[in-house]
Amino acid sequence: MHCQKSPGLAIFVIIAIGLMSSVCCQDLSYNYYDNECDGFEEIVARKVRQWFFKDNTIAASLIRLHFHDCAVRGCDASILLDHEGSEKNAHGSKTLRGYEVIDDIKIAVERKCPKTVSCADLLTAAARDATLLVKGPFWANKYGRLDGKDSYAQEADQLPSGREDVTSQLEFYQSIGMNMLDLVVLSGAHTIGRSSCGAIMDRLHNYHGSGEPDSSIDPSYLSFLRRKCKNETQYVDLDPTTPFTFDNNYYVNLEKNMGLLYSDQVLTRDHRTAQYVDMFANGGADFNNLFSSSMVKLGNVLGDSQDDGEVRLLCSRTNSG
Repeated sequence: MHCQKSPGLAIFVIIAIGLMSSVCCQDLSYNYYDNECDGFEEIVARKVRQWFFKDNTIAASLIRLHFHDCAVRGCDASILLDHEGSEKNAHGSKTLRGYEVIDDIKIAVERKCPKTVSCADLLTAAARDATLLVKGPFWANKYGRLDGKDSYAQEADQLPSGREDVTSQLEFYQSIGMNMLDLVVLSGAHTIGRSSCGAIMDRLHNYHGSGEPDSSIDPSYLSFLRRKCKNETQYVDLDPTTPFTFDNNYYVNLEKNMGLLYSDQVLTRDHRTAQYVDMFANGGADFNNLFSSSMVKLGNVLGDSQDDGEVRLLCSRTNSG
């Protein structure tokens, strides 16, 4: 879910710990909207389906957008705020997509239930429905998140970017109340979606400043990637075998040295994560079920913004403007 190694990752981890509250909030509820906006999930599902049929790559984008939201200040839709210096306008957010989908959903839900459903809850529901459309698992969401009023690009720029080792990735996950298993499981979201070639150019041509490619990449896969990535602005599938289907082939690919991002492939080289990769690659555990559990856990990451949050009328701006 992360597509330049950030030298300030450790600093961000410290900041994140200070901003995150517990991973689960007692105010969230499965029936939060039963009386005030019953059926809002059907609206979300219908809208996501409409966008998916126009562009099936939007599914991975919505899952990634949800991850980037929850990873900074908790799941408070701070990634959707659009102003100078906001998370959305950070360098690390430039490849994020799906904002227009959430805006479209918000308009439809506002017609049915004005001033009721938060953008944070809409994004959480949309990520789940997007997963279903690529044959991924279902999970039940709790709702009641409030939309935050603050959003800072410098915080978004500290998110993992695809060049981190396992220790750095784990430090980040732990900073938001998640663990090693969550790291490996949620990395499995790379079974769908794409990455910009810019994120892997160093692996293809100048690995660690050697002037040579990363020798751990399968030779035929390396040849394919070099043909595909003529420049940094092009895109390449994260899963070269089944890029539009949610399955365990991401892990199978890792064991064949066909992980696209360094942060993916390195999961097979660290004994703490390699055992999980092998387990998922060989069907030794129910990946879909564990993915559902980790996504629920991610969606329940809340920050201090819940103390004075609001239900935004427009997802791109606070109600005060």
